Amino acid sequence: MTKYNYHIIAIDDNVALLQTLKLVLGSRFDKVGIISDPKLITGILSAGKVDAVLLDMNFDSKRLDGSEGLFWLGRIKERPNAPAVILITAFGDISLAVESMKNGADDFITKPWDNEKLIQKIVEAIKKRQSAAHEQEPTINRQPETLEAAERERIEDALKATNRKISKAAELLGISRRTLYNKIMKYGL
Repeated sequence: MTKYNYHIIAIDDNVALLQTLKLVLGSRFDKVGIISDPKLITGILSAGKVDAVLLDMNFDSKRLDGSEGLFWLGRIKERPNAPAVILITAFGDISLAVESMKNGADDFITKPWDNEKLIQKIVEAIKKRQSAAHEQEPTINRQPETLEAAERERIEDALKATNRKISKAAELLGISRRTLYNKIMKYGL
């Protein structure tokens, strides 16, 4: 059995399902992280190299239309060197799968899944993404992201995730409401 040197992140609101994914994927991938709150994904992606994200489509039991997954897919895919994203849902249908692929998903899988097929889809998506990135490597080296740019991005993410509710966004970021307000003014957000 091949063990892959890839970093995988699974995002789902079902903690039991995340534990299952950690066990299944941990036997085949070097690093597997699990999170139950999609608002944390941009921080995790900024912290280091992630090869693939398994992203649930629904985080609110009142909304099962996949719009939350599509929102977070967009946030992940707008990042430079975005990881492969495989969307996963129990409420999938053909039209949602097509819309997901149009929005940049690398693959789509429904729950319950076959473990070997899931692993195969992850590996294929990562290899495809790596191949595409290699073909598009710029001839000029990019400068690393500045600390201010990273801070601005975190603030934008928190504001979007909380529908611009400053108190909730400040709490999510772990800063005071006043500090957040000053940073919003600084960055023109």
